[in-house]
Amino acid sequence: MKYCLLFLLLTLQTLDAYSQEKVENRINNKHYTVATIVLDAGHGGHDPGCHGKNVHEKDIALAIILKLGAYIEENFPEIKVIYTRKTDVFIELRERAAIANRNNADLFISIHCNSTNSSKPYGTETYVMGLHKTAQNLEVAKRENAVILMENDYRDNYNYDPNSPLAHIMFNLYQNAFLSQSMALATNIEEQFKQRVHRNSRGVKQAGFWVLYRTAMPSVLIETGFLSNPDEEKFLSSDYGQDLIASGIFRAFRDYKLKMENNTLETPTGQDSLKHEEDGHSNEILIDTATNAKEKNNIELRVQIFATYKAVDLNQKPYKQLEGIYQEQFENGLLRYYYGHYKSLENAKTGLKTAQQAGFTDAFLVGYMNGKPKNYQEVLPYFE
Repeated sequence: MKYCLLFLLLTLQTLDAYSQEKVENRINNKHYTVATIVLDAGHGGHDPGCHGKNVHEKDIALAIILKLGAYIEENFPEIKVIYTRKTDVFIELRERAAIANRNNADLFISIHCNSTNSSKPYGTETYVMGLHKTAQNLEVAKRENAVILMENDYRDNYNYDPNSPLAHIMFNLYQNAFLSQSMALATNIEEQFKQRVHRNSRGVKQAGFWVLYRTAMPSVLIETGFLSNPDEEKFLSSDYGQDLIASGIFRAFRDYKLKMENNTLETPTGQDSLKHEEDGHSNEILIDTATNAKEKNNIELRVQIFATYKAVDLNQKPYKQLEGIYQEQFENGLLRYYYGHYKSLENAKTGLKTAQQAGFTDAFLVGYMNGKPKNYQEVLPYFE
């Protein structure tokens, strides 16, 4: 590890305004705080990326990045969220990485969509920096890195041929120091996609993406699905599908942040994390800190029965038909009547069904955070 660190610190001389102390702390999980995150929407402007029948990769990637950023900004206002682009503009690959390095980012997440010549492949893939494990991984990296050819003077800027397999070999040297942390985040992302978003996870993989190679921090590149597959194109084109993908990534990030800052992150080795790559399944390491996050922020779900400015007698019908109704009064005099305190979404839905079967058909779920009511959608990411 010390040789990897020495090599990395030497290479940092070519990066802008980067703190060597912060890099060393990041590698050793010492005094680590996720304070700055850079979110990168792949492609943009005159570079559309891959495409489906009706959409381009650049538009899907941007929509998901903006939703992911909104989740982070709302739930972790103390985190500085930086976007490589928030509109349909072209950003050079080297500039995307430079943005992260100049801002001393603690994490870099790049969003993309996949495509093949066949309409059959489908599913998500999350990449970390490293040598190519399969020919398919090499092809994905070559396709994404080919955006370099759209830049002026790319040979002078990169000294790199994106079509050369030999050129990728040097890439893994730059990210060895952060590989285990990147792998932990990538694993959690694919686990969220598989278990919570119910997508087909094609696993965590390694490949030589330029944008990952030049970022001096834990970094992942997410292929959110295949636009060449009609069903996935429809899903990724929808606001609903983009929300699900963004919320899955957010939950993975949230768990990673809590584990890193508590110095309890399980960092799998490359071999262990990639052992299921060939058969298309992600590994089984699950980092679940949703309960800790809910307890830390005093988050729960309740069933709201009704609201009124006039108190009611809970011992009279129809209220006595549902034992356990309670009221909470607000400063404006409004009384809200609730049923249950729930720390799991499954139990909350059961409570809602119970209330509706008792005759309160207009009942609905609300969230509570630090003693204050929240819209159900605001706290949902903590429960899914």
